[in-house]
Order: sequence, then structure tokens, then C-alpha cells
Amino acid sequence: MKNFCRLTLATCAGLLLLACTKPMEDVAKQPVVENEKTIFSKYNAEEFYKTTSVFGSSVNADNSAVLISNDQSGIFNAYKMPIDGSTPLQLTHSTKESIFVQGWFPNDDRFLYSADQGGDELDHLYVQDISGNVIDLTPGDGLKAYFVGWHESDKEFFVATNERDPKFFDVYRYQVSDYSRELIYSNNDGYSVESLSPNGQYLALSKTNTNADSNLYLVNLTIKDAPTELITEHKGDVEHSAYNFTRDNKQLIYSTDEFGEFRQAWAYDLKTKNKALFYSADWDVSFAYFSNDGNYQVTGVNADAQTKIEILDLTTNKLLVIPDLPSGDLRGVNFSADASQLVFYINSDTSPSNLYVHQLGTAVVKRLTDSGNPNIIEDNLVLGEVVRFKSFDGLEIPGILYKPKQAETQKVPALIWIHGGPGGQSRKGYSATIQHLVNNGYAIFKINNRGSSGYGKTFYHLDDKKHGDHDLKDVVYNKYYLQSLDWVDSDRIGVIGGSYGGYLTMAAMAFTDEFKAGVNIFGVTNWVRTLESIPPYWEAFKKSLYDELGDPSTDKERLHSISPVFFGHQVKSPVLVVQGKNDPRVLKIESDEMVESIRAGGTYVDYLVFDDEGHGFSKKANRIEASNKYLSFFDKYL
Repeated sequence: MKNFCRLTLATCAGLLLLACTKPMEDVAKQPVVENEKTIFSKYNAEEFYKTTSVFGSSVNADNSAVLISNDQSGIFNAYKMPIDGSTPLQLTHSTKESIFVQGWFPNDDRFLYSADQGGDELDHLYVQDISGNVIDLTPGDGLKAYFVGWHESDKEFFVATNERDPKFFDVYRYQVSDYSRELIYSNNDGYSVESLSPNGQYLALSKTNTNADSNLYLVNLTIKDAPTELITEHKGDVEHSAYNFTRDNKQLIYSTDEFGEFRQAWAYDLKTKNKALFYSADWDVSFAYFSNDGNYQVTGVNADAQTKIEILDLTTNKLLVIPDLPSGDLRGVNFSADASQLVFYINSDTSPSNLYVHQLGTAVVKRLTDSGNPNIIEDNLVLGEVVRFKSFDGLEIPGILYKPKQAETQKVPALIWIHGGPGGQSRKGYSATIQHLVNNGYAIFKINNRGSSGYGKTFYHLDDKKHGDHDLKDVVYNKYYLQSLDWVDSDRIGVIGGSYGGYLTMAAMAFTDEFKAGVNIFGVTNWVRTLESIPPYWEAFKKSLYDELGDPSTDKERLHSISPVFFGHQVKSPVLVVQGKNDPRVLKIESDEMVESIRAGGTYVDYLVFDDEGHGFSKKANRIEASNKYLSFFDKYL
């Protein structure tokens, strides 16, 4: 599991955006002057927040529009984006909860979306019909649900919920016509639901053995009381997960790290039960899926914190080349049902995601969104550079370094940005948070300390039960690396992070005297309480979590010793803590107690709580308010 971070929108870092308090008309765009010559422009946070976050790539039945969510209104709502480039139509008008689109219905403009309540992560699945009426398909209190997939007949779809047993997810088959449903799989043995074949016959399940070992299983849903079949028998520690079934229902494509450091894609033949290598690379294969007609295969590789996507035309066995693409990375690739239209996003360090459509068989590529702020010139923003440094034991630690324009003429302060997880990864791509801080003169190193994903299974497990020690030393040695750069002010280095990154931020402030200031964003500070209060629906991978971090029933002493809340009196430099009241992963009481512990030791701490957020901030107004704090805090103390 290795992830306390909520990855609904992108990454945890992508949820932490920035703003400033001055009126927009006063500081919207400030030229930086050196020797009476303008070098570049600085922008305030309001300008950065004129960008729009967009996701979703479902094409409707008549190929006329894409279903997207964006936060143009200040909160995520659903929009119908015409493929001809005309004005989008807002489909939902929520002012309280963010709307995350799942997809159009196969034959009409009804659509599915999910939403929780105030960030509690208890998502329900909803349908909005053509008239705008909304039906909760998964009503009830305290349950969590998610969309599994469509049946190839277009008459049924599948949903997983934990309403019967809060610890595990069952699978229901819903009728497209009237939303009536039938329980088709009761999960009584603690499996995780992975994938369902297009014909609804086979369900792929996984089960965690340890945090380094797992198995895949198949169950034939057409046979009553069918046994669950193990399909990944192996020796030693090997992790497996399912990608997708092929569209002809003949193979399951799954991932395994059995044959090296990185995850490969393998194919399991449902009839013969034979296995064969499907796709491999020098990095982890992140995903593999197919167009509905089965003619195209999309494969993604996590290549040094940057996703590389290939689209293979299976009818010709040649890679699809999309003409005249702008610079950046492909994301969110999807096909219309008849595979005549290809939709995708382009994202780069200096440009937010924009939606494009390509009519296959032609040279036509059309941009459908303009997510950026035209007042911000891309040349004034900064590309991140993947670099590596050696830690305390000689291990090379990767990360992404952003050098501000100001560093060309003066030494600048620096921040170490720590991702969530603990098994997350800082990645290339646009972040208003990062760009705003860099634009205001802060160097940023987005560290991928040991335990981060994407660098092989050995690297991934190097922090197991060494949290607050070896991973923290990586952060300290990251500081030493920054001090070696002649454009960094060695006396002005701070640390910032969210979720697990918030934990390491507080560990850095409590257990070392290395950093001048720290920002802890919903960080774990009491591992005993956190591991004792995990949500019930994490039961399927609780053992994996305990294998990595420790079981609070047997490892309480060590967990206590690495929990910053008990050592707040040791914090000597200013701290800002930011927390969502409804956070189900890091309970608000943890941040409350952390703040009091620091104050009791006589050190300055500021505290900001959002009453309508959870583990990550989805409402733009809240992100701006929080971000005002980030920037003003570092401006004052760093």
C-alpha cells in the first residue's frame, strides 16, 4: 500500500497550491529589474490561480463531446466539452462538494460521477440523467463506493461498495435501463477488487501477503459458488497487480516484479492458463489498456519520474504517431467507442494540462481547453531538472530541482519538498504551487527519498521500519547537496511536505536542527494513533502497512520514538501546520496535539484548519487561503 496520500487529482503535491494576500491589481505582475533592465516577471498567486485544473476523457456516444471535471467555478464540477471546440456546457453546479466525473453512459448523455462529503473520502457513485436529475446509486451512511466498469453489451455496469462489510468491497451489477442491481460477488476473504472482463465473466482479485508479496486470483462469476483460483503461484517475495483484460476476453494483462527490479506487464491466457511477457522496459510499466474496439493498446512507463506513453495500432503492429504535438507529456489518453477519435492531455512543468482531440486517419489535432493564464508567459516559469545526490550511505537519491530566475544574480533560499506516501513519488509536470514559490525566488528540490516508488523494488523497500531514520537522513543530505550549489544561500533552507511528507517535515524539525523553517501539511505526527485508527476499508492491505511501518500492538515503543508529537519541545525553528477537519487518514487531533506540543516548548507555530476539507484540499478558495500562509510564512522566517 505505502500511501497515506490522497491521489484523486494528481499527486499530493498537486493539491497544495499557493496564493498571496495583496490585492490582485497591486501585484498581479511585478517586473524584476536588474541594472534598469527587465529580466523576467513575477506573478502573484491570484494570477497562478487563474489556471484551471482539468481531467476526464470519456467521449460520448455520438462522438460530439468529452466529459470533464474542472475547477473553473472554484470547485470541481462536470462539463460537456464539445469536440468541435465550441463553448463547453456546465452540467453540475455544486458549490459544496467536488464532482469527479467517471464517464458517459454508452448510448446517451447520462453520466456517472463520484463525490464525498467534505473530504471524508466516503465516496458515493451518482448518475445524472439527461434532464439533470441526480440519483445516488449507492445510498447509505458510512459506506464507500467506486465504479468498476461497463459490460461490453452496454446494458450493464459494475460497482464496488463496502456497504455489507465496512472492511471489504463487494461487486454489484447494475442495469443501465433502470439502475436495478444484483450482488454478484461477496468478498468474504479480504481480497482487493482489481479488474473485470468486458463480458462480466471473470473478476480479477489481489491479496496482500506482506508489503513485498501479493497474489492475483480469478473467479468465474457465471458459475455459482465458483472457487477463487490462484494464478500467480511463485516463490519468494513478488508483487502482482492487474492492469486490464483484453477486449476479446481471452487474456488478463497484469504486472509483476518477479523477473527484476521493475514491474513488467505479463499476459495470462484464461483458457490455456499459460503466461507470457507482454511488455517490459527499463522502468516500471505503470499501465496497459485498450480501446473499446480492441484495435489500439496504450502503455505507460514511469521513466525517471516522467510518464512515457506509447499507443500501438494492433492492426498494423506500428506505433501511432500524433502529428504536430506541443512540447510536454501525454496524459489521460482515451478513444471514442468506435476509435475514430483520440482524446488526450498535454502537460509540462511550465504549462497545465490541456485537452486535445485527434481524428484518427487525418492530420487534424485540435486543442479543446485553454487551462493556462494568458497573463503568465511560460518563459518566466522554470523547468525542473532531474538530478541525483549521494546520501549518508552512498546511495544515490533522485529528485527534481527547480532553479529560480533570481539565482542568476543572487543567492536564493531553498526548500526541500517531500512527497506523500510513504511510497509516493515526486514527478515532473505542472504545479501552480511549485511555480509560484520558484517565481518568488525559492529554489525547490522535490526529493524522492528511499522508499519512493518508481526506482525499483529494492529502493522501494529501503525505508521499511526505518522511517524517521534513513529517510530523514536522505532529507538532511539533500540539504547538504543544496548547500554545495553556489547559487543557494546555505543558511536559508527549509522543508515542506504533505501527508507522509508532512511527517518527515515534522521529523526534520523535531529530530534535527538542520532547517530554518518547516511547513507540515496534514502530516502524520503520532504513528501509534494513526495506525490504530486507519479506515476500515483499508483492511485488505493493513498487514502490508504494518509490515512496513510497524504493528502498534507489538511495535508501540519504536512507533512512539519516531512520532514528532511526543518531541515538540525539541522543535527550535518556526513551523506552520495546515489541516483538514474531516481528514480520515490523519485525524485533526494529531495536528492539534502537535501544535500544542511545539507551543509548550516555546517555539513559534502557526495553525490553519479547513472545516470542509479532508486529506487534500479540493476547493480553490481554501487552496488560496492555505497558500497565502505558505508564502508569507517562508517570506517571514526564511
